Amino acid sequence: MYIGRVKGNVVATIKHPFLEGRKLMLVARLDLDGKETGYYDIAIDDVQAGVGDTVLIIDEGNGARQILRGSNAPVRAVIAGIVDQVMLGSS
Repeated sequence: MYIGRVKGNVVATIKHPFLEGRKLMLVARLDLDGKETGYYDIAIDDVQAGVGDTVLIIDEGNGARQILRGSNAPVRAVIAGIVDQVMLGSS
């Protein structure tokens, strides 16, 4: 699981039947300072996120499939939440 920023939409005219009608988004991973790390995922949007939103990504296939209720779906990452705020504790 990680925090990311939605960079754009991914359009695929030919895809696995499970992906029909589902929105695919390009998501950049963020570090603890909120800066992009240079790593990206394509995730299924399950929360109606938009470009520029900070989101919570589940990037473990089994967990993503459980959220989407697709036990045999070809899915690795899903947008599971839109992040309102991140607060880091100080030690």
